[in-house]
Amino acid sequence: MAPPPSAPAQGDAGGSPEAGTHPDRAYAGDQHAAPAAGRHETDRRAAPAAGRPAADPLRKAPAPGHAPDAGDAHRREQPSAPGPVPGPPNHRPETSAPAHGDRPLAHSADGKGPAPQRPEPRGGLLMGRPFGVPVYVAPSWFLVAALITWVFGGQLERVLPELGAARYLVSLFFAVAFYASVLVHELAHTVAALRFKLPVRRIQLQFFGGVSEIEKEAETPGREFVLAFVGPLLSLVLAGAFYAAAQTVEPGTVPGVLLAGLMISNLIVAAFNLLPGLPLDGGRMLRAVVWKITGKPMTGTVAAAWVGRALAVSVLIGLPLLTQSGALGTDAADNVGMDTVLDALLAAILAAIIWTGAGNSLRMARLREHLPELRARALTRRAVPVETDTPLSEALRRANAAGARALVVVDADGQPLSLVREAAIVGVPEHRRPWVAVSGLAQDLTDGMRVSAELSGEELLDALRATPATEYLVVEETGEIYGVLSAADVERAFVKAMARPS
Repeated sequence: MAPPPSAPAQGDAGGSPEAGTHPDRAYAGDQHAAPAAGRHETDRRAAPAAGRPAADPLRKAPAPGHAPDAGDAHRREQPSAPGPVPGPPNHRPETSAPAHGDRPLAHSADGKGPAPQRPEPRGGLLMGRPFGVPVYVAPSWFLVAALITWVFGGQLERVLPELGAARYLVSLFFAVAFYASVLVHELAHTVAALRFKLPVRRIQLQFFGGVSEIEKEAETPGREFVLAFVGPLLSLVLAGAFYAAAQTVEPGTVPGVLLAGLMISNLIVAAFNLLPGLPLDGGRMLRAVVWKITGKPMTGTVAAAWVGRALAVSVLIGLPLLTQSGALGTDAADNVGMDTVLDALLAAILAAIIWTGAGNSLRMARLREHLPELRARALTRRAVPVETDTPLSEALRRANAAGARALVVVDADGQPLSLVREAAIVGVPEHRRPWVAVSGLAQDLTDGMRVSAELSGEELLDALRATPATEYLVVEETGEIYGVLSAADVERAFVKAMARPS
């Protein structure tokens, strides 16, 4: 076992019995670490690197446990009382050798190798990139396409019995044409979003329709209303176009039946999406109206989400009752047995989709409400600069003495070269640390791993998503080093913000 870690630096909650052993207090576990308790508050700069002039120390960053100012609040919640940001749950710096699971990253103990890259979520089969937005067909689409082919084929057997088995080819064409209409509906949302300079991640065609993944909220309720309304509007336009085309062909023929079916389908899509409850387009329109009246987007989201949940209950109960009563155009006497079970199953799936979507909308609204609490400056770990040939034990001693929790490898001129990963440090047994240079544990810096200390909210998250890594170098606008931002700290702050009541 390693000797006890050094005393916490000033500003740590040292009153706790665990204050001296918390993994986030400092890089503990090095027997040469010098205690920092009693360090004067004015000594907030990190120790200079070996051979560097004293005028080039690391610029001050919040010491562990530093409580952010009111202006530093950002999307991910900081602890309300002064205290350190919790460290990685598997980080055990006080042990001489890491236990299994101490390395959450897939790299060797020496820390070399590329930074872990999070795979881009695809969402199915890529069909194209209209307007630069990828369109994916989810695997569930093939299931619903088969279901539509079977159901529509059964209807064609009654309307056009002379088709025989060919009716299923016609039905498959109808299923593809119907989802092409759904794609047009989603492209309307996409074009409107791009017109308002809102990034669209992808369009996905899936079971029960499609989804346009717009990454940011509209800035005004008017834009929100337009963004939601254009989808049902295009569905209504398509229904009108199919109706007009149906007038030019003979009724009771294959083209006539297809055009009539596509007209009715698009009318149903438009009417269903205009229902005033999230996650439907009508719910977003209701949200925009309430937002406009109250001036509070969160109030609009809450109202539209609860209407959506009420709508889900109504669909669950009402749809089977309407079908059995014959109100939807079927003979009530025939709605027994398997048909009743299928109607109930369809209603349950629709209700579940609406209820879940409404709940997700509430969670996303809460997330965006707390987004301003997440600031790079507030979450940044204090760091000390060390030169490439500095032994790990000496680097950890300096970090503990300065109350820092990160190491930045710099050249002789003080320019940052790389970052030493926590997981790599844990992977080095304590008795080897005096003979291991920090350069062998460091990940070279790329442009994407340098982030501004002024970043906050969605801009900060976008910067981290653009270059997935475990640590980032945080710099001032002048280029001076401010500290190191851990992706794990951002994630924990993100989770805390979501857990807080609005």
